[in-house]
Amino acid sequence: MKTVRHTPTLVLLTRLGAVNAFFVVEDDGLTLVDTMLPKSQDAILAAARDLGLPIVRILLTHAHGDHVGSVDALAAALPNATVAVSGRDSRFLAGDKSLDPGEPQSKLRGGYPKIETRPGQLLNPGGRVGSLEVVAAPGHTPGHVAFLDTRDRTLIAGDAYSTLGGVSTTAKVNPRFPLPAMATWDKPTVIRTAKELRALDPARLAVGHGPVVENPGPAMDAAIARAEGR
Repeated sequence: MKTVRHTPTLVLLTRLGAVNAFFVVEDDGLTLVDTMLPKSQDAILAAARDLGLPIVRILLTHAHGDHVGSVDALAAALPNATVAVSGRDSRFLAGDKSLDPGEPQSKLRGGYPKIETRPGQLLNPGGRVGSLEVVAAPGHTPGHVAFLDTRDRTLIAGDAYSTLGGVSTTAKVNPRFPLPAMATWDKPTVIRTAKELRALDPARLAVGHGPVVENPGPAMDAAIARAEGR
């Protein structure tokens, strides 16, 4: 697993060259955002040891298997760490794949594994977890969330965007890396979310697949235009 420290408070963890998780450094230790594929726990724990800081909380952007794959193993290894996910996507992790009547009735795509770990916290948009503000970002999944670091405006956007093969929304397949868009639930909702995240004017864009992008505004604008066919 590759580890890159982008800022004093943001560390990128990448497995297989394509699947990311992040450490966010807080005063009390590390917040881990997403857990990558199954069997990533040993590398994640080793990366934390290398930083000399404990993992005190685990936040999940959404319920797909390449983001929650090592939750159970990490929760077992870190019994004092809080696991948090949106209330909406927590239902998928418990095995309930139903859609609500008011939601777009698009087909769920991608893998939604059932996990044993029960979240200790349900995330609500507008809430804060340490320095991270929870931002609603539905579309890729119904309860997808992003996280905005209020200290430096780093946006951890999960799979609302992808940057592998260029900055793209996951509403439109990027031929250079099609998988995130192929796993998207409702593309019109992703486009709306992409615009709302762009309006936050992030200083850098950190996503589930691809490198961290500095000053991403123009690239986000272009990605939205492509998704809308402009």
